[in-house]
Amino acid sequence: MTTDSTNGPSPEGRDGGDALVSALNALGADHVFCSSGSEWAPVWESLARRHRDGAPAPEYLDLTHETVAVGMATGHGLIGRRPQAVLLHAAPGLLQGSMAVHGALLAGVPMVVASSESTTYGDGPGQDPGGQWYRNLSVVGGPHHVAQPFTKWACEAADISTLPTMVTRAAELAWRAPAGPAYLNIPLEILLEDWDGREAKPVAPPGATHSSPEEVDLVAQLIREARNPVVVTETAGREAGGFESLVAFAEAWRIPVVEPDSAVCGNFPRTHPLHAGSDIGPWMDEADLILLVNCRAPFYPPSRRPAKARIVVIDQVPQRPHIAYQVLLADRYLEGDVANTLRQLARRAKDLDPAAVAARDAAQEERHAAERAAVAAAESRAERPGEGVDPVHVAATLRGLLDGRDAVVVDETITHSRVVKRHLRTDGPDSYFYVQGGLGQGIAVALGVKLAARQRPVVLTVGDGAFTYNPVVPSYDAARTYDLPVLIVIFNNRVYKSMNLNHRRFYPDGAAAGTGEWLGTDLHRLPRLAAFAEPFGMHTETVDTTDALAPALERALKAVTEGTTAVVDVLVTR
Repeated sequence: MTTDSTNGPSPEGRDGGDALVSALNALGADHVFCSSGSEWAPVWESLARRHRDGAPAPEYLDLTHETVAVGMATGHGLIGRRPQAVLLHAAPGLLQGSMAVHGALLAGVPMVVASSESTTYGDGPGQDPGGQWYRNLSVVGGPHHVAQPFTKWACEAADISTLPTMVTRAAELAWRAPAGPAYLNIPLEILLEDWDGREAKPVAPPGATHSSPEEVDLVAQLIREARNPVVVTETAGREAGGFESLVAFAEAWRIPVVEPDSAVCGNFPRTHPLHAGSDIGPWMDEADLILLVNCRAPFYPPSRRPAKARIVVIDQVPQRPHIAYQVLLADRYLEGDVANTLRQLARRAKDLDPAAVAARDAAQEERHAAERAAVAAAESRAERPGEGVDPVHVAATLRGLLDGRDAVVVDETITHSRVVKRHLRTDGPDSYFYVQGGLGQGIAVALGVKLAARQRPVVLTVGDGAFTYNPVVPSYDAARTYDLPVLIVIFNNRVYKSMNLNHRRFYPDGAAAGTGEWLGTDLHRLPRLAAFAEPFGMHTETVDTTDALAPALERALKAVTEGTTAVVDVLVTR
């Protein structure tokens, strides 16, 4: 029995731990992704009581690495698009997970991240928090100051009376555009303090914002007058309904859609006749109207300007506050819900110039045919047998195996990312996501996607260098413990290729080029990577030849379908 300072003895469980769990219930969190720290004992006790009594509570996931906890919340949020809870340990745990939290910020995934520190260091009344806080865990200013640069909002719940509503505030801020992680420091003493039972109100989803009809009319007229318009998009498919709305818009106006290399999710079917590839270059001189639909950084270098095109930006929050330097060169903005704006524009696709539409249809048909031919030729060349497998053949073989399965691809390749996007040719909503913010999150993000979409096959494509950055053992533990079978395909070229390419690019005639001493890039010393999954009872394949690839991937996908994570380590030729 605990004591309530205002109402006498309070019932079992009325402490800050129960206040936090109650607030997470009000948030509607399905899961608590936790990398354990000693401060969370009040939360664990609250959950144990709720489990004993059959009371509602989010599912608790006990994860053994901070990157896994945050990465899984990111993957879940990419599909579910609503905030989940992440609990980390003090400032060290927050720092360990900071790369993944920053990745969630870049990915636009809402979540409430919390950690804790002592505020009394054993000198205050109540239970002893432990000497570790006084000696080596606390940071000056508190962890909420540490979190500010890589979160959307960071603050402290400094009193038990405000804890539930501070969680609500964090969730509401995280969920609103631009969505991202909000951080809350919850001191251990607050978690141990008596709570009077004042619960937070359930969190309502964000309201819709719309561009005005007058603004949409003006842009529709610009499109109607354009002879050679193009859409460029990076993240339209990340918005609810964005993928479908972009297809309807492009079809209504007969406008090609470019997904540049900076696209980080599936925005438009890559098999669609209006898909115009990934190179914005040809449009810089030819287009007279460029529609940037959820396109954060379309031009590189930023000073690169189209020769004659007017630029319309369609984005709920065009100026992303987490981007240090952003140049859009806009002539006009439409700043409402993207899916709604595209639907409004599609309805205005009337009185089009038949000659202009016919001309751009013909040009796009020619581009699309050329791209199909180039893809087919590249895949034909890649089928040649020999030592090592062409990465194009890996992607094309995967495409054939996944056809019709409604799969989700999570991509953490670097030098092979263009190959993956071009030859996997995903064509459905929420079918492709690229991991952002730093290497080493891919397995966890894939597991989070699987948690949110258990009925869909989930595939992680990852380079050998990126794979070694991942917390592999904690990730495999999570996959097995929570029954999250995924297919992991490693593009293994035994080198940090992007680092090597930069060395060669900056110093083409340098000392390394003359001696062959390429530092910081060689991965030949690593053992083959599939074997790390064997202690977890997972299916493993090591592929060194073209002929062995398809049977190995078929066996692996069969194992995943039957409930076992499979890892296929493919020796690639480049």
